[in-house]
Amino acid sequence: MNELCTVLSIRYPILQGGMGNISSTKLAIAVSEAGGLGTIGCGTSEVEEVEEKIIEIKKGTSKSFAVNIAIGVTPHTDELIDLVIKHKVPVVSLSAGNPAPYIPRLHENGIKAIAIVAAVKHAQKAEQAGADVLVAEGFEAAGINSNLELTTFTLIPQIAASVNIPVAAAGGIGDGKGLAAALALGASGVQMGTRFIATQEMPVHDVYKQRLIDASDTETMIIGRNVGRVRRVLKNDYAEELFKREREGLTLEQFNELTTEKQHIQGAIDGDMKQGFINGGQVSGLISDIPTVKELLDGMIRDAQDTLSRSLDGIKSI
Repeated sequence: MNELCTVLSIRYPILQGGMGNISSTKLAIAVSEAGGLGTIGCGTSEVEEVEEKIIEIKKGTSKSFAVNIAIGVTPHTDELIDLVIKHKVPVVSLSAGNPAPYIPRLHENGIKAIAIVAAVKHAQKAEQAGADVLVAEGFEAAGINSNLELTTFTLIPQIAASVNIPVAAAGGIGDGKGLAAALALGASGVQMGTRFIATQEMPVHDVYKQRLIDASDTETMIIGRNVGRVRRVLKNDYAEELFKREREGLTLEQFNELTTEKQHIQGAIDGDMKQGFINGGQVSGLISDIPTVKELLDGMIRDAQDTLSRSLDGIKSI
């Protein structure tokens, strides 16, 4: 059996990204029910709001799910660790910071720990700290990214060769071919964010979903590079104006004030492309439909199997 599936108690080696404050229990339930690992993202939400989501997802599915805690984003890391222990959450993913101080407590309470990494050095340190699974995220991914800007295609084989725990590839993956490629590069599975936005169960604004359907291969852009806060978003009026101000000398403090979860919600949930931004990975150009989560996951597995089979046949015929 697939090692990632065994460790996380899931059917398919497909994980859902955290998605911050626009995280949806409806989507997370659908992903877990379809065989993947549904995830609740804490973002900057208050602890009480996260608790409501945990209670809701536990009512909606008996299958494995995760809570993502972005250590460097939330002001409530310690309280959230207490919360996931209280509710016996099966899996916790730790991102945007050093996971080492929190993994022992999670393990003491029977919780699996996923660490999000973006370089070989980070992966090795996370493994040494006791992480059960790594998500290696390339620069193609949506939202906040590593300043190292390593691509998924180069990052995955290096990390997979440097650790002895399962690795899920993230960044630029949205179909069965991407899953097959990740497996071929040495990963045990994948994590997706942008692709799950364009599903029937994800309650974001239709403008956001249609933007993904219409996106070409060059529809994403990087904002924040000049202030050391790399973030990949879909092009819209707000992002273009922010990029212009960045070139004119925007400070880090000003950039942070203009890229809070308030503006994220305005774009993603309210569909306001002038006052809010929408995250989008480079996989956006590959998205052409809005399936149910089950249709998406089942199709990915079939396509990955077909892709790998055809590839092997092609090699045999040479």
